[in-house]
Amino acid sequence: MNLKARLHNHLIQVARERDPYLATAGHFFVQEYIRQEFAQWGSVEIHTFQVGNKSFNNLILNLPSQSIGKKQELPPILIGAHYDGVPGTSGADDNATGVVVLLELARKFAAAPAKYPLRLVAFDMEEYGLLGSTDYAGLLRQQQQPLRLMMSLEMLGYRDCTPGSQRYPAPLEKFYPNTGDFIALIGNLRTIPDLIGMSRHIRKAGISSQWLPVPNRGLIVPQTRLSDHAPFWDAGYPAIMVTDTAFLRNPHYHKPSDAIATLDLDFLTGVCEGLEISIRRL
Repeated sequence: MNLKARLHNHLIQVARERDPYLATAGHFFVQEYIRQEFAQWGSVEIHTFQVGNKSFNNLILNLPSQSIGKKQELPPILIGAHYDGVPGTSGADDNATGVVVLLELARKFAAAPAKYPLRLVAFDMEEYGLLGSTDYAGLLRQQQQPLRLMMSLEMLGYRDCTPGSQRYPAPLEKFYPNTGDFIALIGNLRTIPDLIGMSRHIRKAGISSQWLPVPNRGLIVPQTRLSDHAPFWDAGYPAIMVTDTAFLRNPHYHKPSDAIATLDLDFLTGVCEGLEISIRRL
């Protein structure tokens, strides 16, 4: 089965109502699906955190680097995607697309490791204020664990090739194209060399890519903070969000119409391939 077909099969499983309070059956189903997929490639660590009197889980798969057994252990690249959804929508783009790319990156890097160890994390409770990633970033900071880079996969499957389909917070429209046919990489200033390199490798895979460095933890452009990379910015880590820009392009954002049929699977497949290449080159 090719990559596009595998991504589509995952989407059929993950794109369903999965709000952790109002769609608990769907939420549990997707959590189990991710756990079983991860478990093919290694032991799955569960990071549990409390919200009120309820427990929630981030699912973690650690994959070794090529240099296994060498004295100098390199810091891991953390790749995350949130699996919870908004009530009343199957959340195909938000964020089933991020989850399914995470699952396929697990497959690819389990078979052929990268230079750096990888830590793949499926975050919960993103839609309730980045709660899973905030708890986990705080834990890593407290343990003084270094990261080579954190990448948040946030909506990767919506493309619109119509001129005028892409919007921006002012004044970015002066500098970026108005056609929503690219994948965006948004990072803090420490990640500028990675933003440049990753954009170049994604373009080589045939997908248009734009990059944006933001100072001061993204506080001047709040729209750049709307995913699981933001707590890592706040904790002082180099972090990047990979995104189709959500509501600045996708009219189905947080609506019942955010369905698989609205996605561009060729775009999603190209993004997945481009990310694999760029992670290998880091």
